[in-house]
Amino acid sequence: MRAVTLQLTIIVGYLLLALGVGLVAYRLTDRTAEDFYLASRTLGTVVLLFTTFATLLSAFTFFAGPNIAYAQGPEWILVMGLMDGIIFAVLWYVIGYKQWLLGQRFGYVTLGEMLGDRFGSRPLRGLVAGVSLLWLFPYVMLQQVGAGTALEALTEGTVSYAAGAGLITAFMILYVVAAGMRGIAWTDTLQGAFMLITTWVALLWVLAAVGGPDAATEALASNPDTGGFLSLGSDYYTVPWILSTAITIGFGVAMFPQVNQRFFAAGSKTVLKRSFALWPILCVLLFLPSFMLGAWAAGLEVAVPDGANVLPLVLAEYTPTWFAALVIAGAMAAMMSSSDSMLLSGSSYFTRDLCRPTLAFFGWVLSDRREDLLARGGVVVFATAAFVASLLEPAGLFELGEAAFSGFAQLALPVLLALYWRKITRAGITAGVVVSQFFYISSLFLTFVPGSYAGWTAGIVGMGLGLVVTVVVSLLTSPAADERRAIYFDRLGAD
Repeated sequence: MRAVTLQLTIIVGYLLLALGVGLVAYRLTDRTAEDFYLASRTLGTVVLLFTTFATLLSAFTFFAGPNIAYAQGPEWILVMGLMDGIIFAVLWYVIGYKQWLLGQRFGYVTLGEMLGDRFGSRPLRGLVAGVSLLWLFPYVMLQQVGAGTALEALTEGTVSYAAGAGLITAFMILYVVAAGMRGIAWTDTLQGAFMLITTWVALLWVLAAVGGPDAATEALASNPDTGGFLSLGSDYYTVPWILSTAITIGFGVAMFPQVNQRFFAAGSKTVLKRSFALWPILCVLLFLPSFMLGAWAAGLEVAVPDGANVLPLVLAEYTPTWFAALVIAGAMAAMMSSSDSMLLSGSSYFTRDLCRPTLAFFGWVLSDRREDLLARGGVVVFATAAFVASLLEPAGLFELGEAAFSGFAQLALPVLLALYWRKITRAGITAGVVVSQFFYISSLFLTFVPGSYAGWTAGIVGMGLGLVVTVVVSLLTSPAADERRAIYFDRLGAD
């Protein structure tokens, strides 16, 4: 009981520290929608880099990733650490820089707002927002599921799954409503550094306990069930699967609302360019220790019950109680730093891309102050709904994360064409988004639609289908008269 009390004290203490930073930020935040969503577009290099870093490092990274490495081997580092670090860094420049230029010129806050203005289409704006909210919902749930299972495992059932998920939800609501983007960016910087340090210390601590990396690797090699983990290539890590997963995750990340909005928040183009150049380094620094802990745990024969996460169990086995709690606090920080940004972005998509255009259609105009209040209320509703859904424990962490990444990836190629291809039309991009989304959702829920094609996932096949449909329909249709921003999209290119 004393150990559980210590664990909870450390975790709750960390969450209260983050909440305190958020309250300080609230005192410095203007009561405007743009400051709430984008910190008035003033983020510097370190803050932009770490807020993007912390935003993406979620339960998928800390729990699903090590679980895959435990079950299938450490090649998962190749997928997430190297390939997606590089793919997203390139997209940060190709898509992010162009979006930043357009945001500076026209004041855009969301992707839907930008595309709706580019093509003079409120329905397209609503479509992009609706699709984004659809895939954002399971990813918020993923953080709550991760928090619930982590605390339940760490405390050996003293804290129930529902209580753990409820704890992270309550802190998310309090923090995001108070802090806005400015507070989120500040605490993300703190959380990003905290996650890096605790994860590397955890790796070194476990290795010291088992006799070093050579001993851990020898245990992995001598175990008949895990000996194949040390060679590239397996029935699980096929080349089509690795490429499909890496590409859909990399392109999906660029379309995540909480990431995509950060393209608009940079203080200058120098800030944006420095940040994407440093991105791959940070990815490898975090993925390497967390995923190797999962892989080595398989050789050390750490018992992991069905549905449990390997990282809390290996820490409980080889590190002191207080340190295991500290690392789980870091994982909770990762989940909170992802969820707070998701809730903020989800609220902005709901208020700016759905509520504002609908009210404008009826002749009602939201003041900046009222939009700010509506956005904060939207955070409460979205977080509460995701928490209720998470109580059903709908799927594993990897399944939830993979579905969200691939769903967002379906938006990427039509958006890329909208930014750079002059002949794209409203009908073309709308058809491309609708067809690719319909195909991918069908692959998840309809048994007669395959989930893979000769080893290639439905996610990447859907991306190719969306690209073809967008190009073909655009070539067969003419631009609408009210696609009024097209000339600026063409001229504002990357330097």
